[in-house]
Amino acid sequence: MTPLAATEGFRATYLIETPLDPAKVADVLAGEQSSGTFVRVAGETDALRARSRAVVVSLEEIEPAATPSLPSAWLARHHPQGPWRRARVGVDFPAANVGRNLPVLWATVAGNLYDLGETTGVRLERIDMSPGFRARFERPRHGIAGTRAAAGVPRAPMVGTILKPNVGLSAAETSTLVAELCRAGVDFIKDDECCGDPEHAPVAERIRAVMAAVRAHRDRTGKTVVMAVHVSDEHDAMLRHAELLQREGGCCAMVSLNWTGPASVQALRRHTDLILHGHRNGYGMWARHPALGVSFQAYAALWRLSGVDHLHVHGLAGKFAQDDDEVRTSARDCLTPLADPADRADTVLPAFSSGQWAGTLPMTLDAVPEGDLLFMAGGGILAHPMGAAAGVQSLRQAADAWAAGRALDDDPPPELRAALDFYAKR
Repeated sequence: MTPLAATEGFRATYLIETPLDPAKVADVLAGEQSSGTFVRVAGETDALRARSRAVVVSLEEIEPAATPSLPSAWLARHHPQGPWRRARVGVDFPAANVGRNLPVLWATVAGNLYDLGETTGVRLERIDMSPGFRARFERPRHGIAGTRAAAGVPRAPMVGTILKPNVGLSAAETSTLVAELCRAGVDFIKDDECCGDPEHAPVAERIRAVMAAVRAHRDRTGKTVVMAVHVSDEHDAMLRHAELLQREGGCCAMVSLNWTGPASVQALRRHTDLILHGHRNGYGMWARHPALGVSFQAYAALWRLSGVDHLHVHGLAGKFAQDDDEVRTSARDCLTPLADPADRADTVLPAFSSGQWAGTLPMTLDAVPEGDLLFMAGGGILAHPMGAAAGVQSLRQAADAWAAGRALDDDPPPELRAALDFYAKR
């Protein structure tokens, strides 16, 4: 296989499932996603194909499936008998097909190929790109180092939380909660993805109210708490929300990636200097079926080209469906440069959340021992039986125990003991 670094393009690796010859189906996929269609057409000259057609560069057949993973009306008309052959396929695409158009890149690697009648499963597993192709798109403007600088945390994991209740609080009530969480000692606070511009707390009012609380805390203590306000909206409205947030002294905006879209997130990156906290809500729809969708490495790579600084990876031993190995691998994907292994600035901060508390922090630090992570606990802080400040303390005490090589239940301080007694029963 030609090393990708020697080309000016990008490579997509797929898992395909089919009762047909996988090599022929891989060639159909490559043609469908570049210059071809189901028959050779008059304008598709040899010269055009040489310039623009995607090329299958690898094919590794793996254990077949006992039954088809997904239905296909096209195959049903041809009465296939199986076996349902599976193969991992590498396809190289010319950079010229995409130019600098991010939506077209998405459509190329994750478009009509999912509807190919010849397949009963297609999953985009990873994307690799040459440094030249990566340079066509946005980079994280702040990333790990910039977020640490904003939060004033030069080392150790950053401790964050999520505003709870998720929705229902007025702007003034939200501001009061933010002030409480600032006093509790967190480094980072974020909105819930379901709270955007509700009637009971319009986003403009909420921005002004919560940033007043953040500024007051900073003026009193010297500590800036990074507040990720949810700005997702119709495109122009989202840009206006970001402008207001920046005028009010904010440094971070949260955006729901899947529902805002790559072009809008890219425009937001170009429009503002805010740290962009990329929330992946809806990701399970893309990734949960093992024979369909997009694996996290590819998903993260595409969104990183929009210029986000953070990406959610869910949490270890958390409340969602992903297993712990997937969460660990996703965090390492965030911390891996996209094209040049030496380009450590081209990484994003993995944000752990979902059912997290002091008891899940040591295993998280085992996964990312350098501590370049954002550890977010909503109920793990706000439901602590001794209060939110004790919840934050329990997290920091768990991190200290991990650093010292001690078990959490080895003579823990009161806040950590209370957390162990309360959350371990949940």
